[in-house]
Amino acid sequence: MVTKGQQVIQQWYKQKHWHQFPFQKEMEQVYLDGYSGLLNAPTGSGKTFALFLPFLADFINRHPNDYQTRKDNGLLMLWITPLRALTNDIRKAMQEACDELGLPWRIMTRTGDTSAAEKAALKRKLPEVLLTTPESLHLMLAQKEYPKVFKSLEVMVCDEWHELLGTKRGVQVELGLSKLKALSLKSEVLSPKSEVSKQDDLRLRTSDSRLKIWGISATIGNLEQAAEVLLGVDFDPEQIRMVRANVDKKIVIESVIPENIENYSWAGHIGVKLLPQVMEIVAKSKTTLIFTNTRSQSEIWYHAIIDNYPEYAGIMAMHHGSLDNELRNWVEQALHAEALKVVVCTSSLDLGVDFRPVDTVVQVGSPKGVARFMQRAGRSGHHPGAISKAYYVPTHSLELLEGAALKSAIKKGVFESRDPMLLTYDVLIQYMVTLAVSDGFYADELYNEVKTTFAFADLRREEFGQLLDFIVNGGKTLASYDEFLKVELENGLYKVNSRRVAMRHRLSIGTITSELSIRVKWLSGGSLGTLEEGFISKLKPGNTFWFAGRSLEFIKVKDMTAYVKKSKATKGLIPSWAGGRMPLSSQLSAVFRDKLDEVAHGQESDVEVKALKPLFDLQSKLSHLPQSHEFLIESFKSREGHHLLFYPFEGRLVHEGMASLLAYRISKIKPASFSIAMNDYGFELLTDEDIPIEEALEDAAFFSIENLIEDIQHSLNANEMARRKFRDIAHIGGLVFTGYPGQQIKNKHLQASTSLLFEVFNEYEPDNLLIRQANNEALAFQLEEFRLRAALQRIQTQNIILKEIERPTPFAFPIMVDSLGRERLTTETMEERISKMARRYEVDEVPEPVKPRSRKAGVTRKKGF
Repeated sequence: MVTKGQQVIQQWYKQKHWHQFPFQKEMEQVYLDGYSGLLNAPTGSGKTFALFLPFLADFINRHPNDYQTRKDNGLLMLWITPLRALTNDIRKAMQEACDELGLPWRIMTRTGDTSAAEKAALKRKLPEVLLTTPESLHLMLAQKEYPKVFKSLEVMVCDEWHELLGTKRGVQVELGLSKLKALSLKSEVLSPKSEVSKQDDLRLRTSDSRLKIWGISATIGNLEQAAEVLLGVDFDPEQIRMVRANVDKKIVIESVIPENIENYSWAGHIGVKLLPQVMEIVAKSKTTLIFTNTRSQSEIWYHAIIDNYPEYAGIMAMHHGSLDNELRNWVEQALHAEALKVVVCTSSLDLGVDFRPVDTVVQVGSPKGVARFMQRAGRSGHHPGAISKAYYVPTHSLELLEGAALKSAIKKGVFESRDPMLLTYDVLIQYMVTLAVSDGFYADELYNEVKTTFAFADLRREEFGQLLDFIVNGGKTLASYDEFLKVELENGLYKVNSRRVAMRHRLSIGTITSELSIRVKWLSGGSLGTLEEGFISKLKPGNTFWFAGRSLEFIKVKDMTAYVKKSKATKGLIPSWAGGRMPLSSQLSAVFRDKLDEVAHGQESDVEVKALKPLFDLQSKLSHLPQSHEFLIESFKSREGHHLLFYPFEGRLVHEGMASLLAYRISKIKPASFSIAMNDYGFELLTDEDIPIEEALEDAAFFSIENLIEDIQHSLNANEMARRKFRDIAHIGGLVFTGYPGQQIKNKHLQASTSLLFEVFNEYEPDNLLIRQANNEALAFQLEEFRLRAALQRIQTQNIILKEIERPTPFAFPIMVDSLGRERLTTETMEERISKMARRYEVDEVPEPVKPRSRKAGVTRKKGF
């Protein structure tokens, strides 16, 4: 039976001349039947309305005669988004739908950009729908009498859930949901429903007996687990539904092929050289987004376009996370208004903002992941039925093979999984203090709520007790310092009574940590955005640098603000930000190896592979092209020393751990000091003495996972890696305070504070949960220990090909370029040094290859842990 709400929504679709997709109809039905779950839909497919309109239909069903006059209904829907930029676009679409349906509702946002006046208005009267971020949700939970805010809440939607899954912000969502679910179960039975049949009344009571929870996610490799993480381990599987759009989103991908494929390529240098080809694409398109992987790259490309194509001034803009919010909002509005021809951007425009004028996307450099590229490609043709057009621009020759791998992975439907984070004690400590700041909490009650989350399902009561002792008494170590005694226990209620502690905690809520930021302002007034303290600290008055697409002269720093004025200089420094290098994902790595196997077997079907034929031919002549059952190691001598090059093709982070591990295992045969360099394809071990690699390969334990963790601890400065992770953990867990707005504490002081705490815990409280977390995160995220373990197991099944070569191969050269960063004293530019190095190895006559020595590595059959 079609309900009144469904009839109203169907009529609205007809008035808009829109077609309701099958997945939207399915979503409508399962929502009205009372289910929670996950909606899997590609960007630009109508996913926002797929969830919002059934919610409206449900309200109309319960109030069929007066739904157009019912005002001030309280907060009915909470919509969580990972980016503040998404909220304005979604709010406008929702408000327009409500207005056209005659619903006298308010749709509002609450984010870090919301003004004090708007926040005050929200406190006085709640809207029916509130769009917010994970951080703002926790700020709401930090308010006094927060349960009143959520007493009418019917549904919580988490948009772009795949972006939050596997992050501490995702854990924030899980914890916030655990509280909202508990509040919904405590609330009274539903208010009587009017004007519905008894049969419908029974169905609606069943569906509304608890809070509905829905996630919206792009395609990832573990969608079912993503739903489980969002809903929690206490959710009845019978009440969960997966709705898949199955929309055939057409994506046309084309690689920009360099005219000259260089045999000795190095990372980054080709990109801007392809600017003429990129600008031809821009000229033929209505609006183009040029995606770069880092903010530095976006500044470089913007600068290059303005220098070489000044006619684009006024119709071109830049968008990245460090720019001032007003600048970013202006760019987004100008895109909507079709006032811009091209925008150079980063991941700040990855997510669901609807820019219909955009018909073309250009990706500069490998996105390092299939899902990320799909997300960016979907920015073009961002509406149902439209074709997404994406161009891939390599920044070095070998990256063309990544382009072929991307196209192959998308065709096969190979997407990355997002592994959920577990037992993040720092986030839980912050959450506990958040609840203590508001109305307080009772230990047993909170423990039972937290245990319903996927992240803390395995939390032991003993561990929870340690965290309680930590926030009340400072734990075993910090009991003598009043600064760490934040929460008081009164008749079983854990409560923050200090206004100072409460204020400082509210200012610190969140899990995003980075280098301390300094705001950049004109000397005459007006903000440009923020830069990291490390970059600003290197500038002297009068220095010129490029930021926000402008040439700026640095004047001074005062009160954590860098003051600048316009400069006429055409050259200057480009700011750098931490975390610029993304590793190759495991899925893209696997497809890349498949493509390399095709090359080794002479299967040159892809245009990218055909273009790379000269490079692969040279690699084959100088050394060997490894097939899927082979693992290549190259060895040669130069004036720098003895080089060993390994090619797992597993990504930079795995190679960092594997290089140190194998260097350690070699040093047990013969003591040596190694210099290490790596990229996404392989790594180099360099030493000034002969390396006993053949003897190492004879040992079955060389690539073994036996004693892996112990060997990693010996091979790397694991303590220092854990120390770096502890800085963020201490910040999130509230052990350090970064300062009040405009009065931030300097980064060096924060580092000194966290380092001191790390040493104190290590010496006096080695079983501290935060120290354990720091060690686990160093292994899981810095070294990708699970991928390292899998890579070693794979290598053990392969034939080891050891090649002694006369000079670096095309595979070796980019890794050796990376090693140039180890040398500090030079008067040559990096490009001059690399060009000289390339000329040294370029030869007309290539010697016949030496027959490779092949070994079959042993297969380990013991289980890892």
